[in-house]
Amino acid sequence: MLNLNSLLLFSDQPKKLGEFYRKVFQVKPNWEESDWIGFTVGSGSIAIGPHDKVKGKNKTPERMMFNLETTDVQGEFKRVQKLGAQVIVKPYHPMEDEKSWVATFADPDGNYFQLTTPFN
Repeated sequence: MLNLNSLLLFSDQPKKLGEFYRKVFQVKPNWEESDWIGFTVGSGSIAIGPHDKVKGKNKTPERMMFNLETTDVQGEFKRVQKLGAQVIVKPYHPMEDEKSWVATFADPDGNYFQLTTPFN
């Protein structure tokens, strides 16, 4: 059986992107080395760094996005929006499930991420 452990997010401006996510995650990085920065967020981790084939904004951000789970999607939506994240979709109830919430943002590189209520 496999265990999804971490996510790598590449950027041509990794320090800028790392600073953005430092504010979103509200945690100190676990490590920083050269142009790399790594965070443990909940039970997963994310590393942000350079890649010679990544330039500019993401041209297909719908292809892959990651979810950040919270019981307060509305409150976190307001906080993350104030950090400068671009709102893609305001909080809504997916599949008409009145107990669940999802909101979608784009980071400074144009990568999509979502705030979601816990999936049960």
